Amino acid sequence: MIRTDELRGIIAKNGLSQSDIASVIGITPKTFYEKMKNGVFGSNEIQIMIDELHIEDPMAIFFASR
Repeated sequence: MIRTDELRGIIAKNGLSQSDIASVIGITPKTFYEKMKNGVFGSNEIQIMIDELHIEDPMAIFFASR
């Protein structure tokens, strides 16, 4: 389960928008918003976000348990 609230905060702290991240990942903003809503990203997409957003503890965001 992805903690989308945390991910949104990290995106904002990096001075980026969700559309910016969608572009970096190579998907449309609409697709990104759907993935955020469903809490499902592919492993390649997750790795790109970890690298681009300098996420230090990806387990807490991308592999969080409820």
